[in-house]
Amino acid sequence: MKLKICGMKYEENIKDVAQLHPDYMGFIFYEKSPRYFDGNLPILSKSTQKVGVFVNAFLDDILDKIRRYNLQFVQLHGNETPSFCKAFKKTGAKVIKVFSVNENFNFDTIEPYESVCDYFLFDTKGKYHGGNGVSFDWNLLKNYPSKKPFFLSGGIGVEEIEKIKKMNLPIHAIDVNSKFEIEPGLKNTQLIKELQNEISS
Repeated sequence: MKLKICGMKYEENIKDVAQLHPDYMGFIFYEKSPRYFDGNLPILSKSTQKVGVFVNAFLDDILDKIRRYNLQFVQLHGNETPSFCKAFKKTGAKVIKVFSVNENFNFDTIEPYESVCDYFLFDTKGKYHGGNGVSFDWNLLKNYPSKKPFFLSGGIGVEEIEKIKKMNLPIHAIDVNSKFEIEPGLKNTQLIKELQNEISS
């Protein structure tokens, strides 16, 4: 199970977290987010993939960020259509489409995205586009109809890892954010080390 640290914001903190070699590091290009990234992105190890997070952004703006920051992934957190997702195929960047889940979520929603996205990400439906710090009922994922591996997000801390492992679902990676922060965008490296140890145990 891979690890994505999302909501990175500060250059020195990015360097510190990068030393832990997470599989993915997420940068939020959504101006309303307290974790909005518009700084310098240090060179990262090739073992850490860079993910740009967008919410209903214009295509040209996303393409500009892909080029400027050499993003390997785009994570689409808004109401993006399947045809919009398909537009990134020629860029070489892979696409993660986010779905916000509550007890009324219909998994039929994901079917049109099956052929145009590389991964899905399931997060808790809440007040914000991510970073709400709470989990949804993961039992709902037992209804997941696809074999496509997915990212799991929403209020995940060290103490949730054992439960996640026992679910026996096609989880490609867990996506963590607010539970590993000193303040929005500033991550606690010691807590991340504890998380990595729990994942690998």
